[in-house]
Amino acid sequence: MAPSPSISVVIPTLNAQVGLAAAIGSVRDGAAEIIVADGGSTDSTRDMALAGGARIVVSDRGRGLQLCTGGAAATEDWILFIHADTRLSGGWETEVASFAADPANAIRAAVFTFALDDPSPQARRVERLVGWRTRRLGLPYGDQGLLLSREFYHRLGGFRIIPLMEDVEIVRRIGRKNLTVLNTRAVTSAIRYQRGGWWGRPVRNIFCLVLYFLGVSPRILMRIYR
Repeated sequence: MAPSPSISVVIPTLNAQVGLAAAIGSVRDGAAEIIVADGGSTDSTRDMALAGGARIVVSDRGRGLQLCTGGAAATEDWILFIHADTRLSGGWETEVASFAADPANAIRAAVFTFALDDPSPQARRVERLVGWRTRRLGLPYGDQGLLLSREFYHRLGGFRIIPLMEDVEIVRRIGRKNLTVLNTRAVTSAIRYQRGGWWGRPVRNIFCLVLYFLGVSPRILMRIYR
């Protein structure tokens, strides 16, 4: 069995009290440190983070900025970024250890297999769509997590401070050939799809992605996304 890597887990939060405890709980046993990069929560997010053993770093609001702030605070050899409404399935530590043990992966990154916490056929359809986008186009989103060595992260220049598409932007710099999809599932809350529509939300995501590749400003995309 590969030795366990030292991992800093970074979780950006903004009024994320629903789901945060599960996210922290899913990574606690495999993390040397958990950093919550909070963007000004007014609910019990910070209390829950402290109760879960996380260290809080304060940032202005904005996921790109919060990820950048959290990444700068990380001290371990590897950094794992996950969203506050995502939890990793059991056994992730073993797969991550195998990935980190390969010297070639010091300049590569890994993401997890996307899953939704909803039993419906619509959820399975979204999962298949995301799987296709990830494997064929090399475009995972942030709700699949991102694992990379701290040295490689800083060599890349970290996350860009942009209001949207910070996840797509960094994986484009990493490059499709340097991206591995792990079998471990990143189980994410389905509430955005339940509220936004099982067809409506994926269509809007694709529309924003196309506009981004056409050069539309992330600030304009954020208004469309909302």
